[in-house]
Amino acid sequence: MVNILQDNSQHTKEATVPDLPHALSPEDSLIAVMLVTSISDEQVETAELLRIDASVNHLPVFATYDMDRAAKVSRVVFDLMTEEDGLDALFGLVRENLPDYLWETAYALACDVAAADGTLHGPELRILEEIRHELNIDRLRAAAIEYGARARHMILHED
Repeated sequence: MVNILQDNSQHTKEATVPDLPHALSPEDSLIAVMLVTSISDEQVETAELLRIDASVNHLPVFATYDMDRAAKVSRVVFDLMTEEDGLDALFGLVRENLPDYLWETAYALACDVAAADGTLHGPELRILEEIRHELNIDRLRAAAIEYGARARHMILHED
């Protein structure tokens, strides 16, 4: 397993985007959306980081992703979140660098991260609403994506 917050120099794949300060590949953009969802409540939960890690390590959209970039993406996200209009800037980068056919994928990944710890709090609900708005996810599709995330993250209850 690869920790997305650390450089992983043993992976030698060629980066798909030059190392410019805020240049994002499509995969970087997906990771950025997951990270901003995780940090939205100012508490980065272990379950959320594990969900991000599992997504990056197992989903086909990340098959050729250069894992060395993940730590750089996390720094960009954290840096932008310290700026006054950082969230707007991040969404601008995501819209610019993520093909629109992957916008629903970004929203689905964000929903999975938000649901990973078993509860959704106000800030997570607000960031999901913002992602829906910024990525033009219509309400019906969003509801289906949200229901799928809920179903994937159900737990057994003892009677």
